[in-house]
Amino acid sequence: MASLNKVILIGNLGRDPEMRYMPNGEAVCNFSIATSETWNDRQTGQRQERTEWHNITLYRRLAEVAGQYLRKGSSVYIDGRIQSRKYLGKDGIERTAYDIIGNEMKMLGSRSGGSAEYGGAPAQQQSSHHMTAEKYAAASGGVVTPPKRQAPAVPVAPVDDIESDIPF
Repeated sequence: MASLNKVILIGNLGRDPEMRYMPNGEAVCNFSIATSETWNDRQTGQRQERTEWHNITLYRRLAEVAGQYLRKGSSVYIDGRIQSRKYLGKDGIERTAYDIIGNEMKMLGSRSGGSAEYGGAPAQQQSSHHMTAEKYAAASGGVVTPPKRQAPAVPVAPVDDIESDIPF
């Protein structure tokens, strides 16, 4: 039987990311994001809202990018998997925590949260920055800057004898 452990979240950071490094030098970044759902209560007609908090953990280069660019209030897309861990609470009772181990992240919105500018382009024209763990695992060290916008590709001249290339 096949199985799948996949989580996709879009939310806002509840605190600044916490960066640390493992003994082998790999970066680890932890933060929490809030997701909310709203609905109208059927009995009272009142608008209701529920907020869920999710603990996010990122590793290696993706962790470094998150630590450098994300701040409390930042809007972010996270794609990853759920991982549970057991711990003893302050009352001595064993509890289970569920963390999201992210392997893909998109920073949404502007860098400062409210500014219309991000990377020199108006927010409505600037696309979100897409990062995957694989992309940054292969990248060399150094300062990460947001990708630069590329000029549109030059159109290719039309081919006159295109019909002779069709195999049927």
